[in-house]
Amino acid sequence: MTQPSTPVARRRPFLRTAPIRGRGTAPLSFVLLGFLAFVLSACATRPGPEVLTPVGAAVPGARTVTVYVATTRERAAPGQNVFTAGRAPSLNYAEFTISIPPGHRPGEIEWPGTAPDPATSFVTLSQTVLDEAAFRKRIGGRTGPGGRDAGVFVHGYNTNFQEALFRLAQLSADSQLDTVPVLFAWPSEAAITGYVADREAVTYSRDYLAHVLTLLARERAVRNVAVIGHSMGGWLTMETLRQLRLQGRNEVLSRLQVVLAAPDIDLDVFRTQVAAIGPMSPPMTILVSKDDWALAASSRLSGGRERVGTLDVADARVQAIARQEGLRVVDISTLSSPDSLNHDRFISFAAVYSSVAPRGGADPLRQAGAFVFNTAGTVLSAPFTLVGQALASP
Repeated sequence: MTQPSTPVARRRPFLRTAPIRGRGTAPLSFVLLGFLAFVLSACATRPGPEVLTPVGAAVPGARTVTVYVATTRERAAPGQNVFTAGRAPSLNYAEFTISIPPGHRPGEIEWPGTAPDPATSFVTLSQTVLDEAAFRKRIGGRTGPGGRDAGVFVHGYNTNFQEALFRLAQLSADSQLDTVPVLFAWPSEAAITGYVADREAVTYSRDYLAHVLTLLARERAVRNVAVIGHSMGGWLTMETLRQLRLQGRNEVLSRLQVVLAAPDIDLDVFRTQVAAIGPMSPPMTILVSKDDWALAASSRLSGGRERVGTLDVADARVQAIARQEGLRVVDISTLSSPDSLNHDRFISFAAVYSSVAPRGGADPLRQAGAFVFNTAGTVLSAPFTLVGQALASP
């Protein structure tokens, strides 16, 4: 599978046209969508709800991850943990235990086939329907006497429930962090053509994500709450933070550690969101890649507006934003990407950074500024160097 040889230029007229044989011309944005649909359909078959069916016991050498779920998706049937793209009138809660195979490769999800085998693939070991009280009790019971952090993953556009669930299980296993994983699953259509519907679905979910973050922040057994918003999930995360600030829930915001991975947010909109939210401690982290093809298509669909996830840390404007607003902007363009669109590099970053982050020493990513995350090789096992280019420093 090949990628285009040159990046898609930003800030050009939305209705720039490209020829389509037999049909004259068509908006280039639709050509890009067609390209994305072709790439994604050619790469993998979408997993269905059958992967959520428990298979029994794990095998020796496998790791298990228990993921707690809060979702605005509707249940396919009452009392079942099969979720549709419909919008639930209230939050649904669940618990899943996922087995990671002994030969798991970091950054990948080894999807089960028609006969799930825990020796070679991710499989569901157990699942439980929860209500909110049970959700809180289970998370509190997992923290231990000294407390533990909770990590909330907010997935992106074109993602079905099982993809989001297994992705968080993979991230949790690869990062090797002692956090309680929580999935906030909003009702994505899980379709290339569902971009507008997905945008409306994240808007619908803002109040519910605010409720979940408030619930976790007020849980005594939870020390801090890390929030990772990917792609369109970054927009949902920012809108929720803005809402919490405007509602005066500063005690909730003070417990949050926020990472936006390849955020699909208009740069001007982001400026207004940041202005409303104000500085956070530790600073909000933004993971960017200049060659993110998915965000290039989003830019086209948005009238050529630049997306935050494609910012250039060498750009003086970016350095000024980081300096003025107290942000950490981290270029991860040199990392390998699990997808051909370079939209999922955060997966590689999560696995690698946990292994190279300083232990007991000063971490340059604890301060605001613009940084570059460099690799000396092309594979995850190669040595990595965190170059703390404090580009935003005076």
